Amino acid sequence: MTKRLFDIFFSITGLVLSSGFIALFYILATIDTRQNGLFLQQRIGRFGKPFTIFKLRTFSLSTEKPISRFGAFLRNSKIDELPQLFNVFIGDMSVVGPRPDIAGYYDLLEGENRKVLELKPGLTSEASIKFANEEDVLAQQDHPLEYNDTIIFPEKIKMNLDYYYTNSISGDIMIILKTIFRSFTIFEAKKY
Repeated sequence: MTKRLFDIFFSITGLVLSSGFIALFYILATIDTRQNGLFLQQRIGRFGKPFTIFKLRTFSLSTEKPISRFGAFLRNSKIDELPQLFNVFIGDMSVVGPRPDIAGYYDLLEGENRKVLELKPGLTSEASIKFANEEDVLAQQDHPLEYNDTIIFPEKIKMNLDYYYTNSISGDIMIILKTIFRSFTIFEAKKY
């Protein structure tokens, strides 16, 4: 089975099984944030081409508390990323691959590191598993942007480059299983 066929099968199955949940959480996110519950943002895709990513909205208009308890629940449980199954279905993303970033990171890679751009961005990766609590880590830093740019992002590139050279369907399945386990572990550790 090719990676694209695997992506289509996985995304269709995921969309069929989760469409009711996506619709419910879309309505709840709309009520919670007082905005459209679907969040669209430009991200850098394969070969550096921008694409629109779909997520459930977790940020509200409130300046006092931009992420509510419900928004935090959506983010920590990764439910906010379920609409990205549609990105996988239409071919902008893969199930496994480097997490898509905003402009100014992957699109600026040079040399061998640019090979990462030959991969479709993914719902999950070894790097996203390792840095699943990235927001918490950055919140503890005096200079979070600098820490991200000098420590976290270079490590993600290294891990994604390793994936570039070793990816396989069986490896992808293992990454998916690790992601599910890691998501439950983080979710159970959080309190709402």
